[in-house]
Amino acid sequence: MSGIAGRVAVITGAASGIGLSVAQLFAERGAHIVGVDLAEAVNESVAGLPGDGHHAMVADLTASGAADAVAQQAVAAAGGIDILVNCAGIARLAPALEVEDADWDAVLAVNLTASFRMARAAGRVMTAAGYGRIVTIASQAALIALDQHVAYSASKAGILGMTKVLAREWAPHGVTVNAISPTVVDTPLAQLAWAGERGEAFRKLIPVGRFAQPHEVAALIAFLADEDAAMITGENVVIDGGYTAV
Repeated sequence: MSGIAGRVAVITGAASGIGLSVAQLFAERGAHIVGVDLAEAVNESVAGLPGDGHHAMVADLTASGAADAVAQQAVAAAGGIDILVNCAGIARLAPALEVEDADWDAVLAVNLTASFRMARAAGRVMTAAGYGRIVTIASQAALIALDQHVAYSASKAGILGMTKVLAREWAPHGVTVNAISPTVVDTPLAQLAWAGERGEAFRKLIPVGRFAQPHEVAALIAFLADEDAAMITGENVVIDGGYTAV
């Protein structure tokens, strides 16, 4: 039996892409999903998950108090929070000299600040209970320079620092905190952003010759969220087909 069976998993960005793949895999393994997204489509996405005991929440996690409200609603609806997966994120790309203040602020607010606020809100529940698993999606852009990614890279590098501090503080309370750093993941959004020659050129730079698949990322997250991963905390696990190794 999976170590996440019967656990309550809060997943942000659950309406589509990686977040939805994580929700589907966790639900298949017997977890109770609390899917959170800014998009109303999260209601339909969560309703289509296998099993029962799932809940959908529409929330803007950049709003003041939103993360705390989500955590409180999750506890009220599902009885607790055992797992948090921070998948919600945005990218607004431009050369550094052309980045608008509003775009910088938005990327940092969604990718880093909202992830911290969700971790803090869930962490209060988890540390009190003596158990928890937190996994946040960072990026290969946290490790290497990518043109036009200055705001995105800064937000994802911030996740790595945040992860280490939370892991160190919460380890004595049975809570692990980890990050993962994928290369481009073959989601519908990425298929648009990396279509044509641009995508083909980037695939050639990845030693395995392709982008990551959502189910591969979900499987890694599921491992880190399992009871068997209790000795892994404060880590950033790279899933990039060898891109940052060369």
